[in-house]
Amino acid sequence: MAVQKSVWRRLTWPWKPESELEAGDSIVRNLLLHWFPSQVSLPSLSFRYSFWLGSASAVLFLILTITGIVLMFNYVPSVERAYASVKDIDYVVSFGWFIRGLHRIGAHLMVAVVFLHGVRVFLTGGYKNGSGAGQNRPVNWIIGVVLLLLTLFLSFTGYLLPWDQLAYWAITVGTNIAKSAPIFGVQSRFLLLGGNTIAQGALLRFYVLHCFFLPMAVIFLFSWHMWRVRKDGGLACVDQLALDQKAQKSVPVKSKTYSLLGIAGRRSVHIETALVDEEMYSTHSSPHLTRRLLLTILLTLAIASTMAIVIRAPLEEPANPAVTSNPAKAPWYFLWLQELVADSTIRIRGFTVNGALVGGIIVPTILLGVLIAWPFLDNSSVRAAGIWFSPERRLQNTVFLTIVVLIVAFTIIGTFLRGPYWGFYWPWQTWPTLPKKF
Repeated sequence: MAVQKSVWRRLTWPWKPESELEAGDSIVRNLLLHWFPSQVSLPSLSFRYSFWLGSASAVLFLILTITGIVLMFNYVPSVERAYASVKDIDYVVSFGWFIRGLHRIGAHLMVAVVFLHGVRVFLTGGYKNGSGAGQNRPVNWIIGVVLLLLTLFLSFTGYLLPWDQLAYWAITVGTNIAKSAPIFGVQSRFLLLGGNTIAQGALLRFYVLHCFFLPMAVIFLFSWHMWRVRKDGGLACVDQLALDQKAQKSVPVKSKTYSLLGIAGRRSVHIETALVDEEMYSTHSSPHLTRRLLLTILLTLAIASTMAIVIRAPLEEPANPAVTSNPAKAPWYFLWLQELVADSTIRIRGFTVNGALVGGIIVPTILLGVLIAWPFLDNSSVRAAGIWFSPERRLQNTVFLTIVVLIVAFTIIGTFLRGPYWGFYWPWQTWPTLPKKF
């Protein structure tokens, strides 16, 4: 029994240190925990500041990776066998319906969580540099925007793989919007689909992108994203602690070495820190950060699993190019674009404004460009960094929230209020009976 306790203790002590020495060693000597700093600031642990959305998105990506690997053993990327293999996963493979449902729900949740994470960073001014040296948070903001685009494209490429009517016509709508881009629109659609139609070439390209290239890009950029958080001194809320303090001189501790051989040209060997008495505002990552991370993992997994059980992954009839779905809708996260395309298509005395070009290409491109450039356009002071709804950024936050609300509203309209021929129907209205096609 004592031997078992000793072995268990050796395995678990990094996650449950019994002293400050063990707490520090747990980060340095553990492969998984080495990702984190030895100490973390107390404000960054607050749920009310970040809602742990970044951690939740990472957990969802891990769930998608694990469930995706399981699904790869049973899926066949062929137009002749793709639909049947998905049907076998749902009805033949043990708990296959749950694995597929968890994968699908996880993908939808990841899109929503990454989007909300970006909204949180903007509203708190988290993309702004603080008072720390060497910070470059605007670059990390751009990395985050690219990660959002990759998340959307990951979900979009996976949407086609079931090869049913829902998937086929959703991808048809999405790629037709992309085709409206000037100069390279038709060529990019041809390159993506491997031809002019959605067929075997498109399915194989989407499968390879979804299972290899896009996940590798996400892993690389996520690692870079987290490294930059460390290099920038943590979350932006930490900078407020330094700004709220007055500069003080602290007596150096004799037991610490502050520079090599105590030599520093033209400078004192005394250490300079951003925070006076830094220990008051920080705590050991293990166990305080690791426990919160474990709670985030369990909560995210519980929510995704519950939704996968309650909301079964849909599987319509096999894809049939001869039978058009009516209404044909893009994936839900692109429905705001489809609604924008419909609203910007204007016909005046024989002249038609190309809504696919205006609403599907020009408007989102402008929004994306402004989103990337915004950290360099924001002239608010350092005091506005890391503060929810800073008074200095009231106008910026108002404009940003207006755009976010419009995107959400267009998504809701496209999801619930658009019927046959993209007509507008209230929830209590009955859709007209469409003629049957044979």
